[in-house]
Amino acid sequence: MLGIFVSIRRLALLVLVLLTGPVVAVAGGLARVDGDWRTASRESAGIAPDPALVTEPIVQVYGARAFGWRGAFAVHTWVAVKRANASSFKTYEVIGWRYWHNGSPLSVREGPPDRKWFGAVPEIYVDLRGPEIESLIDKVEAAVKAYPFMDTYQTWPGPNSNTFTASIARAAPELGLDLPPTAIGKDYLGITRFVASSPSGTGFQVSVLGVLGFMVGLEEGLEVNVLGLSFGLDPLGLAIKLPGIGRLGAERSP
Repeated sequence: MLGIFVSIRRLALLVLVLLTGPVVAVAGGLARVDGDWRTASRESAGIAPDPALVTEPIVQVYGARAFGWRGAFAVHTWVAVKRANASSFKTYEVIGWRYWHNGSPLSVREGPPDRKWFGAVPEIYVDLRGPEIESLIDKVEAAVKAYPFMDTYQTWPGPNSNTFTASIARAAPELGLDLPPTAIGKDYLGITRFVASSPSGTGFQVSVLGVLGFMVGLEEGLEVNVLGLSFGLDPLGLAIKLPGIGRLGAERSP
């Protein structure tokens, strides 16, 4: 009986630790759990350059707090590309409602890549430009076509939008993408794969179904994943990583 009591106490303590970050995120205004998705803003945040003025090829990666209660825990991420002299960006992302309605979660659209995610202002994680980026766009678009979970979607622990973005990053390590700890689903590798490179391509990770594992990389530092929520330390970036809250420390430019 004492052993059961101790086990329950430890489980309760673990749950409390895991939920502290999301509660702080809501209390601190980092995430909103209310609102109506039908009226939430999808306007450009004014981050992306105007294709009419910037003709060079560009690759960008964005993320914004998920809508509703999910935003207390996670961000939604997407990838955008613009080829040389193209008149618009092309944005690739995976969306749950598209899967539930159409059987495929992939969304491909043209237009501003920095649209608010139902009211949430996006952050930019990667912004690469120049003539050499044209070949990187080829790799990104090949990775989109090769995405292994094109016919399935699961909010938690994945595959979801962050699984998609992480998959592209692993296939195109030139992105150097360090996804935030709030990108729940980035650690999902599938039901038969347990080891992979880290999304930035600067390290490796071990993950069991996206709910338990760890990651080590020059960009990511050290991350530990428990039930899809990540704790971490980034010594080179002078930062800590917490569930719900995200990255705390020195600012990193994309």
